[in-house]
Amino acid sequence: MHLFVRSTRLTVISLIFLAAALAGVAIAQDAPRGHLVIVGGGKRGREIMRRYIQLAGGERSSCVVFPMASALADSMEAEETSFLKKVGAGTVRYLNINRRQADSDSVLRLLDSVSGVFFTGGDQSRLTAVLQGTATERRLQELYRNGAVIGGTSAGAAVMSRVMITGDERLNRDSTNAYWFIRGSNVVTSEGFGFLEDVIIDQHFIRRKRHNRLISLVLEHPQLLGVGIDESTAIVVNPDRTFDVVGDATVLVLDASHAAVSKDPHGNLAGSGIQMHLLKAGDRFDLAARTVLPPDSTR
Repeated sequence: MHLFVRSTRLTVISLIFLAAALAGVAIAQDAPRGHLVIVGGGKRGREIMRRYIQLAGGERSSCVVFPMASALADSMEAEETSFLKKVGAGTVRYLNINRRQADSDSVLRLLDSVSGVFFTGGDQSRLTAVLQGTATERRLQELYRNGAVIGGTSAGAAVMSRVMITGDERLNRDSTNAYWFIRGSNVVTSEGFGFLEDVIIDQHFIRRKRHNRLISLVLEHPQLLGVGIDESTAIVVNPDRTFDVVGDATVLVLDASHAAVSKDPHGNLAGSGIQMHLLKAGDRFDLAARTVLPPDSTR
């Protein structure tokens, strides 16, 4: 009897460990194998874009540029294509498409074997209006899962997160003095492409003093990590959910996951225990652990 009980317990324990191992394998298989290169706007330095091209396959890369965020998309093709070629890209295709075309088989065929995707700057809502929920967006998600690099600058950075900052406010009507308070229900967001599910991306961050809007959002959504990327600076998100800072300026990370958050009768938000990290080029951050990594850490 004792042997039977002990054997049963060992079988149950073995099954638990097997289930945990299989779950770990499933999670590992579902995790994207691609990289994200998220640029805070301004000048895209050659160091940043060479890193993007390197991850896309260098001279063998096949890159696609989506310019629909820009009102000047029709006139940007030569400049964008030339720039990527100068930093080492192989083939570059410029796809200025509408929503109907985003669901067409002809556009999907153009995305076959693409190793790099790049979203230009402008208005992020224009970009999501064309691609959100289309066959092209689903293909981009598939490309990322299978190892492609997805890049974007300014508006093209904002679309990377699931909760996307639109640039609009609900309560403040003074367009000359944006985000001059920290209140709930003020910063307007919509749905981005969600390459990062648990992060809010903000851009032009230090240069345009956008601290108030990111603080507001992380206090309203403390489960989300706020990442503000300055101009001429990028984060390179690796498959292991760490990111490296590249470029000329800094990246600010706000973590309110353990903060005590409150709101007064006027809607002013308050919080204690908010963590802030200010990162420079060469620094590394672990999105899962929400911590800065030591300089000598390896992936």
